[in-house]
Amino acid sequence: MSEYLQRLLADVKAKNPAEPEYLQAVHEVAESLEIVLEKHPEYKHAKILERMVEPERSITFRVPWMDDQGEIHINRGYRIEFNSTIGPYKGGLRFHPSVTMSILKFLGFEQTFKNSLTTLPMGGGKGGSDFDPKGKSDNEVMRFCQSFMTELFRHIGPNTDVPAGDIGVGGREIGFLFGQYKRLKNEFTGVLTGKGINWGGSLIRPEATGFGGVYFVNEMLKTINESIEGKTFAVSGFGNVAWGAITKINQLGGKVLTISGPDGFIYDKAGISGEKIDYLLEMRASAKDTVKDYSDKFGAEFHAGKRPWSVKVDVAMPCATQNELDADNAKELIKNGVKCVCEVANMPTTLEGYHTFREAGILFAPGKAANAGGVATSGLEMSQNSMRLPWSAEEVDKRLHEIMVRIHNTCIETSDRFGTPGNYVNGANIAGFLKVADAMMDQGLV
Repeated sequence: MSEYLQRLLADVKAKNPAEPEYLQAVHEVAESLEIVLEKHPEYKHAKILERMVEPERSITFRVPWMDDQGEIHINRGYRIEFNSTIGPYKGGLRFHPSVTMSILKFLGFEQTFKNSLTTLPMGGGKGGSDFDPKGKSDNEVMRFCQSFMTELFRHIGPNTDVPAGDIGVGGREIGFLFGQYKRLKNEFTGVLTGKGINWGGSLIRPEATGFGGVYFVNEMLKTINESIEGKTFAVSGFGNVAWGAITKINQLGGKVLTISGPDGFIYDKAGISGEKIDYLLEMRASAKDTVKDYSDKFGAEFHAGKRPWSVKVDVAMPCATQNELDADNAKELIKNGVKCVCEVANMPTTLEGYHTFREAGILFAPGKAANAGGVATSGLEMSQNSMRLPWSAEEVDKRLHEIMVRIHNTCIETSDRFGTPGNYVNGANIAGFLKVADAMMDQGLV
């Protein structure tokens, strides 16, 4: 790595101590951009990357709320407005005890590149709270969301910042957040995405991230003259993303063998299809955050405390959370003959895991490209809100498919242009960077 990038990374580390997820995300992008900065010193002169690694605005606030027993609780709320160069800040809200500034900054930084790749006019942002909605009553969640939005509303808007859902923030939470925003602003606008279908939401939004990831995998397999039909898949997680991916894999003729949760993973050699896919929705609605119930109901193998990457499959699709697939997992997958690894969660593979796949010549797609289907469909929801015109599920799915094919082709073409053919990570990072960087150059010192 060049002396310039080493200095930049050292500076980022000094300014952001104890933020490992954010430092990991910046490091991965910096590795890809070395070849760009050599060819285009004007970006270095304008300090574009130095500006991109610093959020435009970081907001933290307290969120007091009352439980059903009358006890008051205090959580911390965040919104990281990372980059608005190509459009209003766009990115989800995450409600989970693990939420920290580091995690939200890594997600907001990734979101900037991801949104750029969609070609839709959206900047990058992320937010959330260390509040845990699991085990809370609807009224408790409502009171928390109303308190959270009472502060957040002054920082967002349909042309400023458009949050969406993420882990812990589904249709219920979006509804409570939107209702409070509408009450405070006295206006009905497309300020949030992931809304209910009856009040401005888009069809197939819950499935969109998983659908998009599978469309991306299909394009990857085409580069080796293969397709999803007949392939076996290891999927992690069992929430919206995994559910969407499993649904689309089945539609295209693939066979999913695994799901996972914090308690371990399921190996279903018969394949996860039909009523088993429907049961994933029941599992998620139960708020138990475990997968053992699937084993009890369908007689599949349950492996307590383990990840699903030891199963022999053609394609691995991590759909759960960051850093769930490490170098040892990568070696196990390679030993078992995996052909393709596609990140459908945000940064689910460690840097060492990615390098292991890369050195073995495995097709590997980063989340900022492959999981862009969710935010792309959020962008389509914003378009529908602006036009006051809902689209059919078929229309949204068609547009989503076109966007994912376009992102795949952009990654391939960009990696070829910069001398690293077949490197999806370089292709995604460079293409995402160039659009934002050129817009920043056009707009001056902002």
